[in-house]
Amino acid sequence: MTTHDTTIAPVRIGNASGFYGDRFSAMREMLDGGELDFVTGDYLAELTMLILGRDRLRDPSRGYASTFLRQMRECLALAQERGVRIVANAGGLNPKGLATDLGELAADLGVTVAIAHVDGDDLVDRADELGLGTPLTANAYLGAFGIAAALDAGADIVVTGRITDASLAVGPAASHFGWRHDDLDALAGAVAAGHVIECGTQATGGNYAFFTEIDDLSRPGFPIAEVAADGSSVITKHPGTGGAVTVGTVTAQLLYEITGPRYLGPDVTTRMDSIALEQVGTDRVRISGVRGEAPPEDLKVSLNMLAGFRNEVTMVLTGLDIDAKARLVTEQFESSLATKPETLTWELSRTDRADGTTEAQSSALLRVIGKSRDADVVGRHFSAAAVELALASYPGFTMTAPPGKGAPYGVFEPGYVPADAVHHRVTLPDGSVTVIEPSPLRGPSTPDAPEPASPVRDWGPTTPAPLGLIAGARSGDKGGSANIGVWVRDPEHYAWLEETLTVEALRRLLPETEHLRIARYRLRNLLAVNFVIEEILGRGVADNVRFDPQGKGLGEWLRSRVVDIPQRFEVI
Repeated sequence: MTTHDTTIAPVRIGNASGFYGDRFSAMREMLDGGELDFVTGDYLAELTMLILGRDRLRDPSRGYASTFLRQMRECLALAQERGVRIVANAGGLNPKGLATDLGELAADLGVTVAIAHVDGDDLVDRADELGLGTPLTANAYLGAFGIAAALDAGADIVVTGRITDASLAVGPAASHFGWRHDDLDALAGAVAAGHVIECGTQATGGNYAFFTEIDDLSRPGFPIAEVAADGSSVITKHPGTGGAVTVGTVTAQLLYEITGPRYLGPDVTTRMDSIALEQVGTDRVRISGVRGEAPPEDLKVSLNMLAGFRNEVTMVLTGLDIDAKARLVTEQFESSLATKPETLTWELSRTDRADGTTEAQSSALLRVIGKSRDADVVGRHFSAAAVELALASYPGFTMTAPPGKGAPYGVFEPGYVPADAVHHRVTLPDGSVTVIEPSPLRGPSTPDAPEPASPVRDWGPTTPAPLGLIAGARSGDKGGSANIGVWVRDPEHYAWLEETLTVEALRRLLPETEHLRIARYRLRNLLAVNFVIEEILGRGVADNVRFDPQGKGLGEWLRSRVVDIPQRFEVI
């Protein structure tokens, strides 16, 4: 275990991308905004891997996030001038290709730069032998030590394929402080910091439940983690940028897309229930006390498969007799289909209101989605069946847009393989290749058991009011499941929340979850409970036809539901 030299200054790691498509100017903003040692960029998500897989099918030289290359054209010289090193997972399915193109770009710009890339995560050619089937993409989530090895070898830029998002920050910290596999608490602390900054401005007020409390959200600044030798950190942002960094914004991001108290990773299992947060200044939140355990034996694998083709039509129903209009057009449409798709889903959203003062207020939306393995079944014939009803159906027939020809869609599934079956490789700036061995500490993971409900005490008189008056929430997708992290800002409020917001209460408040498996976990240090709702998103964002396909609004729906809040809390 490394002896932590507290005299070494913290390493300043800024993030400039939370997803493929994030603010293009963020890279320059981070480089211009103040002192940094590293800038990281997260470009990959489960859906992104599917998009890149389809790109690679069309052109084997593609498969990486081209936005990053364009950002480097603008910022490479500036980064070198400022002495800032860059780590990004923009390599996607083709880290080598991105590294090669970066080298050519640097030569064109006349900039001398040392480039390394991390790969070995791509298992698609071995998927069948590893028991993963025949997916379009199959990528293991690698850890941080490949990045650290590249930085130790002098790389100015490290591009990777599928690594865990937090590893973008853990790798630079491990290199800076010389951490080893047995520095579990330090690694866990860096994972917590990396998890906070990985989604960009979600840590500085973006998508924040109490957003009205933030003075300037017109253009939130991107976050920075100042990571210390022991793994503790301070989350902040550049001075003068929008948004805010508070215990609340950091809590919200810590709860994003997690399960129970144990946050499994390839290098360490991070105990989310050990995290302590403290506001230590304006836009400065300290993360400390994070405990780490041995990582699991297996690595998670992101699997994407092409599942078929889909098409959809949205019809507008206005005024009276909405239900009757919906029944009529449903019967007409289905009887007009020469071949019925394997899956045909109807969804009526009653966005209308009685005696609406605008046409929009008087209208509902009826959506039909068809899925088939045969492109023709949901292609032009599907669209024609809707168009042909234009003069023959309910009064006021119209659609939100002309129907299209349909498009391929994919499904996501997680897989697992032994860590030592994955060849984690680093190609260093001199062209040599280093193989990164998995953690020697890995072992069977201890599952988090959902905790039983607490006995309910008498909280005195209550008033019916939206839960969101007292609680914040953040939700998101993990394949076909979704999580909702709910937190409060007062210990007494937490005692009430812990007792009141049970799995049964969640089912009542969110009826769509009534027949689904739900687990609840307590995170007392964060004054939070986290729910994991299985299969609410079907087989992932690219497959499911739910109104909110990534579950991003589940938390806000929950906050809008009325519960009995104790009057003693004085929030009403």
